[in-house]
Amino acid sequence: MVKLFMFHKEKLQNKSTLITIPVKGTEAVTVLMMFPVGSRYENAEQNGLSHFIEHMLFKGTLSRPTTLDISKELDKVGAEYNAYTSRDHTGYYIKAAADKIELALDLLSDMVWNSKFNETELEKEKGVIVEELNMYKDNPTMYIEQLFEETLYHGHPLGRDIGGTAKTVRAVSRAQMVSYYKDFYQPANMILAVAGKIDGQTAKLVKKYFFKNGAVPSGSRFEKFLCKEKSCPRAKVFFKETDQTHLVLGFPAVNYESSISPAVSLLNIILGGTMSSRLFVEVREKRGLAYMIHSGVNQYQDVGNFFIRAGLDKTRLAEALKIIILELRKIKKDGVTAEELKMAKDNVAGRFVLQLEDSSVQAEWYAKQALLMKRTRTPEEELQRYKKVTAGEVKKAALKIFDIKKMRVAAIGAFKNSKEIVKMAWLADRDTGY
Repeated sequence: MVKLFMFHKEKLQNKSTLITIPVKGTEAVTVLMMFPVGSRYENAEQNGLSHFIEHMLFKGTLSRPTTLDISKELDKVGAEYNAYTSRDHTGYYIKAAADKIELALDLLSDMVWNSKFNETELEKEKGVIVEELNMYKDNPTMYIEQLFEETLYHGHPLGRDIGGTAKTVRAVSRAQMVSYYKDFYQPANMILAVAGKIDGQTAKLVKKYFFKNGAVPSGSRFEKFLCKEKSCPRAKVFFKETDQTHLVLGFPAVNYESSISPAVSLLNIILGGTMSSRLFVEVREKRGLAYMIHSGVNQYQDVGNFFIRAGLDKTRLAEALKIIILELRKIKKDGVTAEELKMAKDNVAGRFVLQLEDSSVQAEWYAKQALLMKRTRTPEEELQRYKKVTAGEVKKAALKIFDIKKMRVAAIGAFKNSKEIVKMAWLADRDTGY
């Protein structure tokens, strides 16, 4: 197989990790900084602090005192820039024309190491974040997956909202934020990925701007999730007068390092990952029960989940649940066809090719692996894992994951309580007759 993607990984003198990924046929470059910090590292009082810090690093540095000083420098060269916080990592990136790489390196290093955490800006940003939380909660299509993980990971940091709550956000002090920042934002915790049109001078430029030494990180641990079946709710509902019922049902699945991860991903594509998938055809195309229905997989260092999500007419919710559970039973009993497996593998290969043309996707691919996994694979190596998956392995993955006793359900709509949705799911399972 021709090597299309190459990378170089090295430890810098300050113990940070640099990954350089040359991408042919592009005039752009992406610089991405990633840290192992997110909502699962927080205690209940700190909930939302990782996300809050992400906002504050755009609020001014010692040499660029205001948000406008930062944004104007990037806007005048047409750069794309943003940041994101997840449950287990936070990333900051700038994508620009390749001849602006020094600006990207200078600005990112300045933001991450020299932010002021201005108290006035911090207090103003509390209102911004609370409104962001309200926006997500007002939008069922955004909020439903959060509600599902609250149910599945009940009582654990993985089940908390990444953005926190209005109460925890408003209670944050500058001292609390700076202390938390120092725990995690140390060079030894940092992965820096540079992808795109780069050359032999790139590493020298990186070392020019990322020379800062730091303390030994103290905030690198997280609480592992241990499922206590008896204490976890089977379902959770959020009452809202909506025209549609928004539903997620799902199961515990596999973590990042699982040997069956490729089989689970292929199972997802076949079951509900495309517009020709089983659930899309059976629920939407044949019966018109939903406009939106799909499945997905979330993975973390120690756990993961497989979910099915749909927007449904409440009066036909029981019928839809029955069809969904029937499809789960079928795939457990009969497995998948050779044609379905080939299509799923071709789908993966095609998406890899399209996505990896983008330097920002390549930067994130390598940074996430270096940060969260035991080894860094090239896209070619990952595709080889998918090519080796057999139909039998996909069936085994279905048998392992789709245990109805472990199913959790979240719903947004005009429900009186969660017992209503639990009863529907139980009846749907009982009545499938497969």
